[in-house]
Amino acid sequence: MSTNGGARRVREMVIKEFRQVRRNRGLLRVIFVAPVMQLILFGYAVSTDVRGTATFVVDHDRSRDSRDLIEAFTASGYFRLAGGSERSRDLVRALDHGRATVGLEIPAGYSRALRGGDEARVQVLLDGTNSNTATIVRSYAERIVQQQSARATGAEESPAVDLRARAWFNPDLASRNYNVPAVIGAIMFLVCLLLTSLAVVREREIGTLEQLMVSPLTGRELIAGKAIPFAIIGLVDLAIVTAAALLWFGVPFRGSPPLLLAAGVLYLISGLGIGLLVSTVSNTQQEAFMAALLVFMPTILLSGFMFPVSSMPAVFQWITLLNPMRHFLVIVRGIFLKGIGLDVLWPQFLALFAMGVGLLGLASARFRMTAR
Repeated sequence: MSTNGGARRVREMVIKEFRQVRRNRGLLRVIFVAPVMQLILFGYAVSTDVRGTATFVVDHDRSRDSRDLIEAFTASGYFRLAGGSERSRDLVRALDHGRATVGLEIPAGYSRALRGGDEARVQVLLDGTNSNTATIVRSYAERIVQQQSARATGAEESPAVDLRARAWFNPDLASRNYNVPAVIGAIMFLVCLLLTSLAVVREREIGTLEQLMVSPLTGRELIAGKAIPFAIIGLVDLAIVTAAALLWFGVPFRGSPPLLLAAGVLYLISGLGIGLLVSTVSNTQQEAFMAALLVFMPTILLSGFMFPVSSMPAVFQWITLLNPMRHFLVIVRGIFLKGIGLDVLWPQFLALFAMGVGLLGLASARFRMTAR
């Protein structure tokens, strides 16, 4: 009898939450429109592909070979001519003032040395402010110079090693296919974190939380009544942003939709638990919002969303194991790009389940303590 009564009270609490969401037109836009806008924004903006890099050229040789080299740079699509001069100091000034990211300087005698079999030198100066971009651009420049040198000298000798590279799962090496699934995880976490933390604090601000505490609702029923509506909303957002990723960006999906749904449920439980914990340490919605942002930034930075976990110091690699977003990104990228199943992803599923149960239990205990 008590079980049926508890289920009925939780159901009434869930209905109340959905009514409050429905009345708030601004919140509806945040829940359903903002995730799609963020996915489109991040899908285009978050990219490790380097194209159209501003390049300043100083050609002291002014020969056909030097012009062919410059044309090879611009025709590749990786470099864009941003200016040129006959003076080296103009190149330095362009890099200093940010008008160019790459400086290409071709010395006098380049063509003569190239045709005569001597060492032909070309200098490439890079703005190392963004080390990732500089490293990628340097590899592009080295490859173009080598190809152009071989073409100009007619070098047709076969290399000692015939290297033939092939990329699996993402043949075009498009960073969008790798980043967009990760954006789905970031958006879901942010929505759940903010909605849950702000909803509970709003009850405290308007004075209805005390009324709920003296009602027949137990602490677990109150937590369930708050978590279930936002879990459902999170799953709807998962479906919306996944559809946008497939239809708008054309990201391949090679895995199982039910497996992605199961991962989303476990991931949302962890996000809701963190949001409820944030609500227990906040007295106002402004405090909850700031606390949620302070939680979100380390979560996304230590998830592998922007930087590979393997490149982090060993201590931080261990810390990332406590981050639900890290495990979900492994799952979502594996399902989208590789089509792998539970036989491979079970450690991540187990970690999400353990963290979700632990966080909700901790949030429930903390909630009862703050309510006393």
